Amino acid sequence: MDIPRTLRGTAAAVAASTLLTLTACGTTAVPPTPPTAPVAGSPADPVTPADPVTPAAAPALSTADVDAWLDGSVPAALAREGIPGASVAVVHDGEVVTTRGFGWADVDAREPVDPDRTLFRVGSISKVFTATAVMQLVEAGQVDLDTDVAEYVDVDLERPVTLRQLLTHTGGFEEKVQGLIGGPDETVDLRDALTTDPPEQVYEPGTVPAYSNYGNALAGLVVEEVVGRPFEEVLADEVLAPAGMTSSTFAQPLPADLADRLASAYAAPGAAPAAFETVGTAPAGALTSSAADMAEFMLAQLGAGAELVSAQTRTQMQAPALDEDSLGGLARGDRMTLGWFDRDRGGHRVVEHGGDTTVFHSDLALWPEDGSGIFVTLNGSGKDAMSTAEVRTGLLEGFGDRYHPGDEPVPAPPADAEEQAAALAGTYETSRTVRSNFLAAAYAVGQTTVSAEDDGRVVLSPGPNAATPVRFEPIGDWTWREVDGSATIAARVRDGEVEAVGFDSAFALLPVPAHRSAAVVVPVVGASAVALVVLALGSLAAAAVHGVRRRRGTAERPSRTGRTLRVLTRVGVACTVLALVGWAVVVTGVMGFAAPGDATIRAVQLLQLVGLLAVVPAGLRAVDEARRRTGVARVLVSAAAALALAGVGWAALSLRLLAPDISY
Repeated sequence: MDIPRTLRGTAAAVAASTLLTLTACGTTAVPPTPPTAPVAGSPADPVTPADPVTPAAAPALSTADVDAWLDGSVPAALAREGIPGASVAVVHDGEVVTTRGFGWADVDAREPVDPDRTLFRVGSISKVFTATAVMQLVEAGQVDLDTDVAEYVDVDLERPVTLRQLLTHTGGFEEKVQGLIGGPDETVDLRDALTTDPPEQVYEPGTVPAYSNYGNALAGLVVEEVVGRPFEEVLADEVLAPAGMTSSTFAQPLPADLADRLASAYAAPGAAPAAFETVGTAPAGALTSSAADMAEFMLAQLGAGAELVSAQTRTQMQAPALDEDSLGGLARGDRMTLGWFDRDRGGHRVVEHGGDTTVFHSDLALWPEDGSGIFVTLNGSGKDAMSTAEVRTGLLEGFGDRYHPGDEPVPAPPADAEEQAAALAGTYETSRTVRSNFLAAAYAVGQTTVSAEDDGRVVLSPGPNAATPVRFEPIGDWTWREVDGSATIAARVRDGEVEAVGFDSAFALLPVPAHRSAAVVVPVVGASAVALVVLALGSLAAAAVHGVRRRRGTAERPSRTGRTLRVLTRVGVACTVLALVGWAVVVTGVMGFAAPGDATIRAVQLLQLVGLLAVVPAGLRAVDEARRRTGVARVLVSAAAALALAGVGWAALSLRLLAPDISY
């Protein structure tokens, strides 16, 4: 399972900037790793972007060299990022090259990580196992990749969706957070979790990559329904046991013989160990495994270990699964395979999958033509939101640069590269988003700006899965590649207008409508909120002064209408300020998987609605003050209240804060 950084990277920012941004939830929605500089290699032979290794000079992929490289890389990276422990496995040429443990499985007990014994939760890497089980059924003729899944499972979706679309994250679903992770005592019925109130399909299936835990889990439910046994049992019998993964399980809680082997995991340096996380959509992220077991799975997926599927099916599973007929121009960039991310590096074909829970973070990459694979898993989130990405990406890119180096030639750009770059410029939002409920407000501030340069290059700020801008150079028609990197983006264009920009296989950037643009929403809400807070404080001060004057007999006696409008306006201002604070509490709870009750959300919505309705008396009060010529100051204050209430009210309507459906 992957938890979007939109939900886990900026909880503190939400609390700190509530009045300026309504509710803020961070970055693009996908947790695959960002393009950062790799961790250095061994001290004797550093591997950095400035000192590339040529294919002829690449060291032998041997146990001695890999161990030396890992010893020179991993401990320093863990210390730098504040992560307690890691486990790594490397395979090549049909053999396990090495399995290593670094740091602590339990900080307090000073228990070191053992690659054979210590277990980690591998998050969304579980999806590759689910995809493998699906392909076993395809191979057996029990399911078809292009048949509506309603043929296999009783689920009421808005639009028909196929297994191919579920495995490629093109089912069209918006993000669903509710029930994603629960506490150690949580029990989950997979059928109920997936068939009760499924997320809305905000895209036509098969057309827009939008990473979805729900979609992959629904494919797992198909496995359960078709086989007629619980998903966890099917995976244990048909995938884990045949692969020789004797220390792995999808069961939650862990079986007694494995429970005491699970590494303690930490949300931050110095934090207490986190409680066991129950994944509500088990096929998408519930696997627990060891580095040694994951080495066996890598060998199976490389065709050098247990035969989980035939060579033909394995090849099909690792090839891009959608073409231009469905994706249009997005097919020119990286595409999902049937379960894997296609992330070629340095001219070598690579398939990869990452995985995150709130405290465990993992990555798995295979070089199929080169017969190699590397797995890394961490039991801590580090000192900041990008810490684990720094370590994981550093190891994967360092591994590729060291043992499978290569250069990707830059094709000649199209003749109209500058015009294409100019057309691409604009503001975009990630396809992994929420459109139907109050979390839409969170995604309104996690947007990407694309700017064009004179030579046809474009700069994405922030870059895909990165915290900093990333520059891309044109390599073909409506296609760009990361400068000094391997990531690609590709645009789908209709009638000269950019419809979508695909990136990182399972994601797209979509042009932002004005009513959801952070450039519009944030200033409007920020200015309105500041004004409302000032007005609320001013009302308290005015009430105190009025009380003193009334006792002295010098208080002004406004008309009954004026008093009524003033009271209604003040109630609206107070309710709106409280609603903004309430949304911060609600969204922070959602991000921390401490789900607020429906009553809490409805109460905040009621406050928001009262504030919206107060636009009317606030406007009438301004008119009344002007009509009675009470002074410019009073008219301006009344008008400011009306405008501020209208600004927040507009944002509340645009960002679905008042949507009747509060399932998220």
